[in-house]
Amino acid sequence: MTGELRVALDSGGIAAGAGEILEELRILCAAYPGLKVIAVGTPGMCYADPQVEVVIAGLPQVSFGNLTPEAVHYIFREFLEKKQFPDQEFLNSKAILIGGRIFGQPGAEPPQYILLCNTQIQGSPLPTEMISAFAAITKVAIADNFGFYNQGLAIQLFPSGAVYANLSEDDLLVIAQGLSRGELPSKKFWLAGNGQTRIASRNCGVINPESLSSAVAAGAYEALKKALSQMSPQQVIEEVHQSGLRGRGGAGYPTGKKWHLTALQPSPQRYVICNGDEGDPGAFMDRSLLESDPHRVLEGLILAGYAIGASTGYFYIRAEYPLAIARVRQAVREAREAGILGKNIFGSNFSFDVKIRLGAGAYVCGEETALIASIEGKRGSPVPRPPYPSQRGLHGQPTCINNVETLAFIPAIVLQGGQWYASIGRGTSTGTKVFAVSGHIRRTQLVEVPMGTTVHEVVFNICGGLPPGHNLKAVQTGGPSGGMIPASLLDTPLTYEDILAIGSIIGSGGMVVMDDRVNMAEVMRFFLSFNTDESCGKCAPCRVGGFQLRHLYEELCGGRGEQQTIPQIERIAHAMQAASLCGLGKAAPNPIFSTLRYFREDYLACLK
Repeated sequence: MTGELRVALDSGGIAAGAGEILEELRILCAAYPGLKVIAVGTPGMCYADPQVEVVIAGLPQVSFGNLTPEAVHYIFREFLEKKQFPDQEFLNSKAILIGGRIFGQPGAEPPQYILLCNTQIQGSPLPTEMISAFAAITKVAIADNFGFYNQGLAIQLFPSGAVYANLSEDDLLVIAQGLSRGELPSKKFWLAGNGQTRIASRNCGVINPESLSSAVAAGAYEALKKALSQMSPQQVIEEVHQSGLRGRGGAGYPTGKKWHLTALQPSPQRYVICNGDEGDPGAFMDRSLLESDPHRVLEGLILAGYAIGASTGYFYIRAEYPLAIARVRQAVREAREAGILGKNIFGSNFSFDVKIRLGAGAYVCGEETALIASIEGKRGSPVPRPPYPSQRGLHGQPTCINNVETLAFIPAIVLQGGQWYASIGRGTSTGTKVFAVSGHIRRTQLVEVPMGTTVHEVVFNICGGLPPGHNLKAVQTGGPSGGMIPASLLDTPLTYEDILAIGSIIGSGGMVVMDDRVNMAEVMRFFLSFNTDESCGKCAPCRVGGFQLRHLYEELCGGRGEQQTIPQIERIAHAMQAASLCGLGKAAPNPIFSTLRYFREDYLACLK
């Protein structure tokens, strides 16, 4: 046997026991020199941790999830050695064969294996006679689900990976009879894809994040070679400008414009900073990218330095991300040893090096001026703007600060062009966006979709909707600075303008799903506790206003609210929004207005 077994060894995978899975596989594969067991980052399907993707010649490329060490032995014996799918009992009790990213073309080739997703039809189990109709098929594995929770009865054919979904009992019988004659299912049943377009996360779960050679084999630093040999710094900025890329850290400011303004400043020294101080509750996009493909982010940082004329870059990463820090350090060390960092990179006149600084967990240090103060060794608190960091930033010099995800897009834009990137998305919200979806959802995962994809598409079609028994009440986006999207507005496109129009923001990409058990006043009490704890206290509107709002919500949720409580909340929130110094205080009232707008009955219920 030759090929790879990819074990998802990100923070989530490690917490679920992926380390044990990795060791078991290494022991089992010792007798097979052609098999490599590699640790990769997350493929995005966090709900299935610990998971292993099998990429072996002669076998369909599939992923096994929710594994135990015992399950690994069974899979190795049945799937790898005997080349047959594990049986139904095993799939249900110890592992789930997950669909994940596996989508083939309809009518590609006759199937060697078939997986039947035994989803209930209108609340009733699939009749046993329907399952028996598949007995004549070459290989059949029956599973309660393989990742397509909302697609009804489905089958997946291997090795093509094509999925046929939303089948009726009659459809299934017709398909079974056709397959017995060697006929492929009708294209009308084909599930075209899972709605994702991977650019920033393309290599997540595919490469070994601790290996430069693995990253290079997947295309790392090709964009940097192109820029240094064929493009001037201004041409790089122009491509980014044409792409329409906007900062993915939350504000959505045009990246090309920020680079251009920084490059214009007359200064012998400029700096570029990667902001990895991800602090929103429910957000794990930046952590996943740094853990899974650090060389892509590093390449984006180097390209940003080349474009603006900086010779030094910084990674600012929150200290609570030890695995991300370790892998970024490894990437920087390997890049420096290979001559990708340092003097005269790739034989050019451009020299650039990187330093790493750790954040101490202060949420406010995600704000640019507070982040700069922290790197300088000062207390991380914001200062008034202007001047903006692009004019006077780190050590008083022009400084460009970009979010992790923003930088992860840069290599693809340089390689394929700004117009290519601008062709993806909707309106002025171009390209794709990475979202971390969690909460009351079947499939907690990392997804990357074109801007303009609806909230409904992400929640129900990609993440499988809510578990049975409860209905969706709201989807929270934008973290503590965002808002609540009610179930009635789930068809809203995920663009900066459309989400803002309904009272929320895209933010950095956290998306928390809440069901009908949630009281929105209680949710706001949590967010206010978070914001008041994280306030730097420098300005009175945020410091005092946050404390007052927190007290009012404590009274309200404790059943002690009075009729004037809600008007008081609104007045203080407006004052705090108008007068606070930085984005934390200005944006903290956003979810207050959103919950009062769509869920006022929850507040009134607390008064009663």
